[in-house]
Amino acid sequence: MLEQSHGFGAELRRLRLERHLSLAQLGQLVHYSKSQLSKVERGLKPPSSELARLCDTQLKADGALAALVPGRAQSSVLPAITYDGEVWSMHLGKDGSGSFQPMGRRQVIGAGAASILSMKLGGGLNFPVDTGTTTLIDAQRSMFHQFRRLGQASGPAAVLPSLVAQTHSLTQLASRAGTTDRQALLVLASRYAEYTGWMAQEAGNDEAALWWTDRAVEYAKAGNDRGLAVYAVVRRALISLFRGNVETAAGLARQALESDASPRVRGLAAQHLAQSLAVSGDYTACMRSLDQARDLLALDSEDPATPVIGTSHVPDVVSMFTGWCLHELGRPKLAAEALDKETARIPGHALRTRSRHGLRHALAHAVAGEIDQACHVASALLGPVTAVHSATIAADLRRLARVLGRHSRNASVRALEPALADALTALTA
Repeated sequence: MLEQSHGFGAELRRLRLERHLSLAQLGQLVHYSKSQLSKVERGLKPPSSELARLCDTQLKADGALAALVPGRAQSSVLPAITYDGEVWSMHLGKDGSGSFQPMGRRQVIGAGAASILSMKLGGGLNFPVDTGTTTLIDAQRSMFHQFRRLGQASGPAAVLPSLVAQTHSLTQLASRAGTTDRQALLVLASRYAEYTGWMAQEAGNDEAALWWTDRAVEYAKAGNDRGLAVYAVVRRALISLFRGNVETAAGLARQALESDASPRVRGLAAQHLAQSLAVSGDYTACMRSLDQARDLLALDSEDPATPVIGTSHVPDVVSMFTGWCLHELGRPKLAAEALDKETARIPGHALRTRSRHGLRHALAHAVAGEIDQACHVASALLGPVTAVHSATIAADLRRLARVLGRHSRNASVRALEPALADALTALTA
């Protein structure tokens, strides 16, 4: 790490002098102090990816500095998911804790029947044979929309047990239904499983998120919905990006983009490819991919009766992600301007979505040196952030805290500090 820091520092100094900038002048452009930049140039302090991207932009280095910052130490290969006729075991504690464990049938037999306390529900899951069929499917679809709404206002623990149970019920009903109804039930089960995977990721469990996403693909294929199989690749791309595996994320996104999936799935793939390209510092390719995402999403002709794939609470998802890509590209002021507009359009009830994009909005202002505005935006989010209890949102909150920590003498930062510390403590408890 020290050797890499020296390499970055030497290149930063060379580019700075080439542009005839003093440390103080560069510091004003990237909103870092002269002393902090001096330590980075001398190899005494490792550079952050954020600083590298900011300096890349100001020094017109075309990603050369960002390429010198080592990535996070994460495995580049996501685990493969296998199934062995598993039995689902779910434990719910009186203290609000819970756990879900898929087990092979041999494991259950090996544990011994006496060790498992079972509660018979009576009657099994029999599919109705009269006109109640449509009513049941419509009711389950309506419940799914309510679960997604509940997931916007609470932590994953509030919805995961119910999502698991509903997914199980739908697959069991499907096994007893006729061909047409079976397909409708399995497609709906696939949506439940996909959303369960997203909530698992929000809970900070990437492996569980992948397990549920792959399970969703199995149900979708059985229900003759090929689009979700490609969407699983898109989800893996996003998880890889969050884990710091940018090349893997870009490769998976391209794979989905070049498939024969629906325009919506391919549009989401182009959007995540743009995110990966932004982290890599490739402005031109990133903007081109965002344009492609907009064109594909405009062609979306998904059945309105079928739950939407991907986010459903962002009015203009491409414009929102354009703002965040601009931040990753070291253009925080432009990012803040874009996010000013887009975050204001998020529905008030969508606390999870408001928290995620709102924190990125605050972070863009903070990195742009607009500290008072950053604190103003963040102050309204700390309550919702603790309510939804998201691992991915917590990561952005920690980033915001680090940036604001460089401005500890600012009055707005000092006023926000106690509430910020409480929110960080709550999210890590």
